[in-house]
Amino acid sequence: MSGPNGDPSISTEDGIINDDDEFGDEEYAAINSMLDQINNYLDDLEDRNDALNGKLHELLESNRQARLDFRAQLVGSPTPDEQDAEEQEPSLPSKQDQDEKNQ
Repeated sequence: MSGPNGDPSISTEDGIINDDDEFGDEEYAAINSMLDQINNYLDDLEDRNDALNGKLHELLESNRQARLDFRAQLVGSPTPDEQDAEEQEPSLPSKQDQDEKNQ
């Protein structure tokens, strides 16, 4: 007969494997308590990670907006907010458009 991991030279009847370990209620209670503490620490760590992730996204968005504003100032083009305002206002036809219509 082969052993527990398929090793043909070890037999389960050799007495190497002993599953007769008995734990008392106190040991189980201590293990449960430790597992509860670990679970609480992991939950806290997950909450902190989620908060940091949210702050990181806010920071990235803020930096993106600042970069766009700075680029717009350098080029002299309107900022995204100004572009939105211009798109909402109806534009009047330019003088060139009026001249082309009249011809």
